[in-house]
Amino acid sequence: MAFDRDEIQAAFDRYQAAANEAGRTGDWGPWVDCFTPDLHYVEHLYGEFHGREAVLAWITDTMTVWPFTQMQLFPWDWYTIDAEQGWIVGQVENRFVDPGDGEVYEGANWTRLVYAGDGLFASEEDVYNPAHFAPPVKAWLAAYAAHHPEAPNGPEA
Repeated sequence: MAFDRDEIQAAFDRYQAAANEAGRTGDWGPWVDCFTPDLHYVEHLYGEFHGREAVLAWITDTMTVWPFTQMQLFPWDWYTIDAEQGWIVGQVENRFVDPGDGEVYEGANWTRLVYAGDGLFASEEDVYNPAHFAPPVKAWLAAYAAHHPEAPNGPEA
């Protein structure tokens, strides 16, 4: 089923804004609401999830633990919209906030979103090598410790 490209773009704009707001606030509910209730989410490290409730539980448990509470920005390096298939495919960064040194610490994955209509996505699949995330996480933790000697292991430590 072909969709209108502008309709998909508007849903994607909402999705991106919701992701960045969730990263900032820790409330992932509005982001999950960008999907159909029966969504299918494939995450190559954590597994597959079915339905909004399962995705919300997983993303909240994952992103509300130090240091991932500091991974708050999700800019897309590039993406393409295939309106005929209803797909968005692109590369998104998972970026930490500045630990105090002005450097950028991030890890990328490729994401495929499948549009379902009515402003909602039916599925998401994130593809990446988990080993590629370890170096930026370790580097960010070291930079944070260097710039926050009062709490080198984070505010929760």
